[in-house]
Amino acid sequence: MPESLNYFSRIKSLFPAQSSYLPASDGQMTGKNAVHNQLSSVRPPPKEKLKMKKILVYVAVAVLMTVVWAGFVLTGTVNGWFHAPMAKETTSASFRAATEAEIKKQFVGNFALAVMKDGVVEYEQFYSAGKPVDRNTVFQVSSLSKWISAVGIMKLVEDGKLDLDVPVSRYLTRWQLPPSEFNNEEVTVRRLLSHTAGLTDGLGYSGFKGGVALPSLEQSLTQAPDADEGSSGAVQVGIQPGSTFKYSGGGYTLLQLLVEEVSHQSFADYMTQSIFQPLGMMHSTYMWSDSSEHALAEFYNQDGTTSEHYRYTSLAATSFYTSLADLELFFQAHLLGKNQEPVGRNVLRPETLKKMREPHAQSMGVDMWGLGTVLFLPIDNNDFMIGHDGKSTPPINTAIRLNPQTGDGIIVLETGHPRIATKLASEWVFWHTGKVDLFLFQMLTGGMVNTIGIGWMVIVVLTIVFGLVNRRRMKNR
Repeated sequence: MPESLNYFSRIKSLFPAQSSYLPASDGQMTGKNAVHNQLSSVRPPPKEKLKMKKILVYVAVAVLMTVVWAGFVLTGTVNGWFHAPMAKETTSASFRAATEAEIKKQFVGNFALAVMKDGVVEYEQFYSAGKPVDRNTVFQVSSLSKWISAVGIMKLVEDGKLDLDVPVSRYLTRWQLPPSEFNNEEVTVRRLLSHTAGLTDGLGYSGFKGGVALPSLEQSLTQAPDADEGSSGAVQVGIQPGSTFKYSGGGYTLLQLLVEEVSHQSFADYMTQSIFQPLGMMHSTYMWSDSSEHALAEFYNQDGTTSEHYRYTSLAATSFYTSLADLELFFQAHLLGKNQEPVGRNVLRPETLKKMREPHAQSMGVDMWGLGTVLFLPIDNNDFMIGHDGKSTPPINTAIRLNPQTGDGIIVLETGHPRIATKLASEWVFWHTGKVDLFLFQMLTGGMVNTIGIGWMVIVVLTIVFGLVNRRRMKNR
């Protein structure tokens, strides 16, 4: 029985139904004296236990408040409650002016941007710290290359040369995944495209300066000498295939080898003949030649000095060269043309492009990756705002956001700054839709964590102060 109930039961026992106020025999106390004597022997719960109960109540309330606060801040961040649009007005002119202001805040080497509306170019914007750039200037686009590569791989799937769910080992003769504690036969094209194949290379490639002999594909897959710092550089299965999302540049290098094996062409030649030429992307290539007639955007370090041009063995993962004009064509190929040109422009079928943006990987329960494309934001008709970003060192930053339902979107190519393209693209999504996309949420998490932490400290301090004040008030009674 709880101690408080036991206390009151003992008191009740002192007052029987029949009167106790009768004469008693010698040596016995009667009436009020007896009751008083017995009451004096009854003690309430110790003060220490009462104090402990109060402390536990304060702690429980504080914990509840911290949970509620964290939930409130998280919900607010996801929904953009605390984030102001970059442009103050809803007009394109306002966003364009905000973009110019953002460029002036930090060093930017070369910059090319296109805002798309209903599948056509609404406006373009350019900036350069050195040689001028325009819509036909070629940029190296870093990891945005993966999305373009994925289109080429899905072309092989359509042509029946690859199966999304067959072990990749069946197609490979030049190199195989090293033995692991997991079943390498569960590594498939589908899982490589969606970064769910269980590869733990963590690549990130840094590339090679001009004049340095490039390693072969097989050498790069075994141990990439240009692995970014912190990456293992070895393409191998380190976690259960299909179990989780883990970004793998090495997975796309393996897909590059796969393309060469089944097409019997170099990867660069296959992509040019099967994708770029049919789409009219005449400024695009995976293998840059210094004798090219096209202008290449200069490379810059973040401090404003010019940088060397780095080359890569890992073409599919990080070495696509293209222009703003060509990416506009690639963007439009995902949409029905103004003259009823088919989605896919007869390079890929519409259903294949739709399959590429179906969810294949999640993080914290959120759909985030399709087959080669990032799922930035859920939109109408169970579809997604799609695209991809690229980031490498020396600073190259590129980004595309594409709404396949409306044909609206943005393309940003940039050298000299590590984040401005991603920031502008995600800010455009928020300005255009009022919603926070996947990468903007990542940019806001630092502030979110700080806000949660400050709120928790305030809650703890207020709880302590309230407890001390309440204790002093009780003492003064």
